[in-house]
Amino acid sequence: MKYYAGTFPKIQPVKFRIPTSEALIPIRLDIEVDGNRFKDSFTWNPTEPDSEVVLFAKRTVKDLKLAPAFITQISQSIQSQLNEFRSLEGQEMLTTEKIVTLKLDLRVNNTIIRDQFLWDLNNFESDPEEFARTFCQDLDIKDPEVGPAVAVAIREQLYEIATQSVTSARETRISKKGRRGGEYVSASKVGGAAVDLMKLFGGKSSVLRKRKEWDLYEPIVDLLSKEEVEALDAREERHARMKKRFSDMDDVYLTNYSSG
Repeated sequence: MKYYAGTFPKIQPVKFRIPTSEALIPIRLDIEVDGNRFKDSFTWNPTEPDSEVVLFAKRTVKDLKLAPAFITQISQSIQSQLNEFRSLEGQEMLTTEKIVTLKLDLRVNNTIIRDQFLWDLNNFESDPEEFARTFCQDLDIKDPEVGPAVAVAIREQLYEIATQSVTSARETRISKKGRRGGEYVSASKVGGAAVDLMKLFGGKSSVLRKRKEWDLYEPIVDLLSKEEVEALDAREERHARMKKRFSDMDDVYLTNYSSG
């Protein structure tokens, strides 16, 4: 959808913020030490002191009986993701009245969830954790790990959209210097696949699932057998090993190239 000069909606720059009531950062870990792999995802409050990162890593390693070498790896990964978030704080991002489609494609233990729904980016009181709890109740999902995984997946997508909005604001400031006359702004330039909220819902602003109108927006929940879970786990492990092998080969190539 394109808006021509004089007709496009006013896009106001605001300070960077994730469009949720709490600014929790989605953290994802995928770490391998001496052939042992640790994966996890959760949210982190950026106002917590950095000293909590190491304490969290030590508790995790102790509780899960991981090798001590994981403490440093977990700490560095969390700190790196926190630093990335903090680098965005105070920067401008573009915002306009819109909703976006968020998608879920998760496997948590033996439960597979696929779904998509509309999310209002202008609702800064939205609560992904509450949405995830309601989602699990509505679909009668018993596994207590599914709700947190759904909330993290939502927060990851909202965080990515907010990050893209910062990039869009930066590019707009640069392009304004040499831009004049009859221009247009594409709605897709701001925050990815956006839908005009006013046109679709007459000004209503909320998280929506229009099942009666769009069969596409129908959640799918599958329970896998033990054998299917084991097969998927084995496939993921093979993929992770291949990815690491190619990464190591690239590192060796770059080292040899720079030294040559």
